[in-house]
Amino acid sequence: MPRSQLELLVVYQDMSHMLYETEEEEKKMGFPIEGKENLIKARDDLAKNIKPEYLRTYKRLATRYSHSIAPVQNDTCLGCFAKLPTSFASRGTDDEDVIFFCEQCGRILYWLNE
Repeated sequence: MPRSQLELLVVYQDMSHMLYETEEEEKKMGFPIEGKENLIKARDDLAKNIKPEYLRTYKRLATRYSHSIAPVQNDTCLGCFAKLPTSFASRGTDDEDVIFFCEQCGRILYWLNE
């Protein structure tokens, strides 16, 4: 089953965080960690399935925030804790490739099951 653009972005963010943590551990230990190249290749392959405009937006946000994709709970962005407008109630549309952004911080949003 094909994944939505949002799911792909979340996986891409997770892989980017794993790479960052790996690089930090390499600095501490003083020698390279095996498998890092495989993770880079897997992330790059995943990026090919993400729409370029979404990937550009994610990368731009990643320069500002450590977590560019934030969950929403109780109509609140958990990235900046701003209350979302009621117009976001349409998030349940049939189009799985619609991506919402927080109007306050600009992060990409996903809804937790409430």
